[in-house]
Amino acid sequence: MTYYRTTVTSVGPEAGDMLAGGVLILYAEPLPDALADVSVVHRPDHRAADLAIGVGDVVSVGGHELTVTAVGDIAAKNLDELGHVVLYVDQPDQKLLPGAVHAAGGLPDPQVGQVIEFRTPH
Repeated sequence: MTYYRTTVTSVGPEAGDMLAGGVLILYAEPLPDALADVSVVHRPDHRAADLAIGVGDVVSVGGHELTVTAVGDIAAKNLDELGHVVLYVDQPDQKLLPGAVHAAGGLPDPQVGQVIEFRTPH
C-alpha cells in the first residue's frame, strides 16, 4: 500500500554530487534556498496519515525500488511535515542520523516528472 506519493519537480545542480556519494536528499516545495542546490525537489500528491516509514518498506524512484533497512527517530515526522528525508543508499556502516533513512537496492537517478513512492511491501 502506497502511503506517500510525490512527483519530482526539480533536481538541484549539486544533487548529482550527493548521489555520487550514495545520498539522496528529498525535500518538498517550498524549501529553504540553502537546500535547493543539493535536493531532489518534489510535490506530494498523496499522504496516508496512519502509516509511517518502517524497516522493510519500499521506496520507488521512477520505478527503481529500494528496500528500507533503517529509519531514524524523526524521519517519518520530517517526511510527513516537510516532505524531507535523507536516504543513504547501500551504506550499512553509515551512522543512522535522526532524520535519515537507510535503504538498499542501488542508487536511482531521479529525473523531473518521475514519481517517488513510499509503500508497505504488501
